[in-house]
Amino acid sequence: MKKILDVQALDAGYGDISVLRGVSLHAYPSEIISIVGANGAGKTTLLLTLAGLIKPTSGEVRFLDEDITEMPAYLRPHHRLSLVAEGGRLFPFMTVQENLRLGAYPQAVRASRDQRMEEVFEIFPILKERRTQFASHLSGGERQMCAIARAMMSNPTLLMLDEPSVGLSPLITFAVFDAVKLLVQRGGLTVLLVEQNVGIALEIADRGYVLDHGAIVYEGAADKLINDPVIKETYMGL
Repeated sequence: MKKILDVQALDAGYGDISVLRGVSLHAYPSEIISIVGANGAGKTTLLLTLAGLIKPTSGEVRFLDEDITEMPAYLRPHHRLSLVAEGGRLFPFMTVQENLRLGAYPQAVRASRDQRMEEVFEIFPILKERRTQFASHLSGGERQMCAIARAMMSNPTLLMLDEPSVGLSPLITFAVFDAVKLLVQRGGLTVLLVEQNVGIALEIADRGYVLDHGAIVYEGAADKLINDPVIKETYMGL
């Protein structure tokens, strides 16, 4: 099967501070891949590098058979790669509907913007009810759903989610993840999920990678990782 994403020997960091060390991973169509690990492991740095917001010092990132290692961040959504940053980063004094419309800024999807909005409203019906409300008036779970829906407006092939459960109750977290699974089941979407809650992240995933001090230390099928005694003890506190 052809890979959607292929990352090879990626090094990246901040100035003289090295964070990622030789990270290699891949994703296939319609997979949910979880990147898990402790705080400070480099998970967010990895997503920011894949999104083009951090320039790697070495390695290669291939997406849809194209080398995007040096591609500017602003072009990546046009190539169907979207990132939902931690906290969602909505525009608080714009309505839900206005936030969603901004997600459809790539030229290729502008003509189908209204259709895309109806599609995301089917997945997130609460957003349709709240469409005329300011984003600042949404609950934490609604804000996270709106951020994911905004990213989906660009019709991505790869959706990257950074810590979507932060600040959410377990019940709302499961609702958000159920919506993510539904998006994948509808076809044409691969999800790269960064999540500190290892148990929840591996439950939703097809495969997983464990990142520790900037390096991949475990990888494999999610059901095997979640039952691995070392991962249970080290990363899940069980």
